Amino acid sequence: MVEATSCGGVVIFRGKILLLYKNYKNKYEGWVLPKGTVEEGEEHNETALREVKEESGATNPQIIKYVGKSQYTFNTPQNTVLKDVHWFLMMSDSYYSKPQREEYFCDSGYYKYHEAYHLLKFANEKQILEQAYNEYMELKKSNLWGNKKYY
Repeated sequence: MVEATSCGGVVIFRGKILLLYKNYKNKYEGWVLPKGTVEEGEEHNETALREVKEESGATNPQIIKYVGKSQYTFNTPQNTVLKDVHWFLMMSDSYYSKPQREEYFCDSGYYKYHEAYHLLKFANEKQILEQAYNEYMELKKSNLWGNKKYY
């Protein structure tokens, strides 16, 4: 078993969540949250911000808070990989997104919570979305969402 770590973001702008549509040779197909592998010397928050920018083209994403960790395994021809993904709640400053073609993303967009929840391919990402959106709603209720003093 090999261990790997990724980081990603639940990016929200005006109550809508950023999703990416991946299609790799019709084998890996579906809506996902932006995430990617931690590079040497990177902190988890730095990885999450870099991956959101690279994969989605989101402008000026900002981390609001750490949401939690998901875990899953997958098989490669050589090994079983145990993947830890650290997730951050993020805020964007516009609806702009441009999917990263090199990573086989062919569409992206901001969706209402219930749409996003049903579109997401993986149960662990649905769970993280739920946690992050609840955090977002709490911050909104307390008038802290978008308040620069909060971060």
